[in-house]
Amino acid sequence: MIEYRNLRVALLGAGSVGSQVARLLLEQGDEFASRVGARLELVGIAVRDVNAPRDVDLPKELFTTDATSLILGADIVVELMGGVEPARGYVLEALNSGADVITANKALLATHGPELFEAAEQVGAQLYYEAAVAGAIPIIRPLRDSLAGDTVSRILGIVNGTTNFILDRMDTTGETLADALATATERGYAEADPTADIGGYDAAQKAAILASLAFHTTVPLEQVYREGITSITREQVEAARAGGWVIKLLAICERLVDPETGEEGVSARVYPALISREHPLAAVRGAHNAVFVQAEAAGDLMFYGAGAGGVETASAVLGDVVSAARRHVVGGPGVAESTHAGLPVLDVGRVVTRYQITLSVEDQPGVLATVANILSDGGVSVETVQQSVPSNTSSVVIPGRSPLQSVAPIHAAGAPTATLVIGTHEAEEAALAATVEALAASDVVTAVSSVLRVEGS
Repeated sequence: MIEYRNLRVALLGAGSVGSQVARLLLEQGDEFASRVGARLELVGIAVRDVNAPRDVDLPKELFTTDATSLILGADIVVELMGGVEPARGYVLEALNSGADVITANKALLATHGPELFEAAEQVGAQLYYEAAVAGAIPIIRPLRDSLAGDTVSRILGIVNGTTNFILDRMDTTGETLADALATATERGYAEADPTADIGGYDAAQKAAILASLAFHTTVPLEQVYREGITSITREQVEAARAGGWVIKLLAICERLVDPETGEEGVSARVYPALISREHPLAAVRGAHNAVFVQAEAAGDLMFYGAGAGGVETASAVLGDVVSAARRHVVGGPGVAESTHAGLPVLDVGRVVTRYQITLSVEDQPGVLATVANILSDGGVSVETVQQSVPSNTSSVVIPGRSPLQSVAPIHAAGAPTATLVIGTHEAEEAALAATVEALAASDVVTAVSSVLRVEGS
């Protein structure tokens, strides 16, 4: 029988993911030992309340409220507490002690990543975080290792399962956002307070992590442009479906060239957008996640799978645990994060994209010419125009936030109106947003009913 050395593993947090990590470490100890060349000994689980109910029946003697003592006696620390504090302090404590750390904490990495990576580098430890972005989907290692010799130009990601479930329900069942959110809550896909998900905050944290990794540049969370899905309506979803589109909340990270300076930079942003139903991301259904990567040499790559779930996310966490354990067996310092490119993060106004603008306009001669002139004056080229039969409706929905949030109807209802759906060619975001505001101020436009960006083409 092979004799293995022991590596001590401390677990911080025993929620839906942590309890599954603990269960698998205990149940599959022999299997992990044969993969690592050392036995992984779960020495304790730090929690706030040792008597709280758990999803998994675990030995009571493993639980403790003394996280510090547990950390200082461990070779590998797995942080699954969530939140920024006290998780940040515990992770720094673990790294400074020389332990490797595995975390699934996207909020912590998005806000304090550089500090944590520097702490790891100072002592030769390693910080692993495969589970922080898209649950079970392996995306961190491919970006950090497999594509390290390539140039990633763009990432389109569906990285929040709650919003994808909601938008998919709206598309397939005709539910309103409120009804779809209620369904998501009933099925356990949405928290009691869904703000982080439907407001785009969760996706923005993941976009910051992906952009920093893909472009070898620190991308602060506060420089990630964010819009949620709270203004998306059933009418918008139905119109998208009729036009061969689907609405998805996308995390978009891409390399850009500043047209004013010619300097290369990067953009990270989150917003609901139209994508063609022929695009691979359009087929991502329910609460699943997918990350679509475009690289200069490798071409188009897509990573798809479960973006959440206790046992699914535990799979990614344990993959990192095995990697950390193998490093301990082999020896040598951890590999530092590569942020040497130091590219500037450009303002969202510099992003080049396309819009689909739905206008309610007065039903009279010359309107189309007036609208075309406004677009031309704004430097926006029209790709398609569709006009509906006249109607008397003047309902208005303005999605997103600034600069689009400032657009508002300024005309009274009553006169006959028609609907124009305008698809633009690519232009700078700043020019498109200013043009929408000019349209809203026009005498012939009774309302700007919808503004959505078009991505993935």
